[in-house]
Amino acid sequence: MNTAMIYLLAADTLLILHVLSAAFIVIGLFLIFLGKNQGWPWVRNPWFRLAHVAAISVVTFQSWFGVICPLTIWEKELRSQAGQAVYSGSFISHLLETILYFRAPTWVFAICYTVFGAIVIASWIWVRPRPFTNPGKQENKPGY
Repeated sequence: MNTAMIYLLAADTLLILHVLSAAFIVIGLFLIFLGKNQGWPWVRNPWFRLAHVAAISVVTFQSWFGVICPLTIWEKELRSQAGQAVYSGSFISHLLETILYFRAPTWVFAICYTVFGAIVIASWIWVRPRPFTNPGKQENKPGY
């Protein structure tokens, strides 16, 4: 396997990781609301919920401050090292432009991320996660 192929494989791996991260954020919120209605206990898992709110928070803050996601930067650098053409802007704006032919100023994406993040935070109120517990510590309840 030559060096260019290794760079392309690494870039494609980062792209897959990026898509999975975006899917986790979007599909995760959908599953939280669906899980409330279906009675799925895992949607109240505090670690899942913390990871979910952290992920959308990172995306939202990056959009507010005009920071390109590191996954995008690394993927583009790897593609460049492989001699492949790279896209400009952020991964999400490139994806939307490519798939949906959607063009919008950066501030539009910042607003969308912020609104989505607010909905994720609201989901903490509507679909309360279970409290974090220490599995090694017994609770002071009668019968223990």
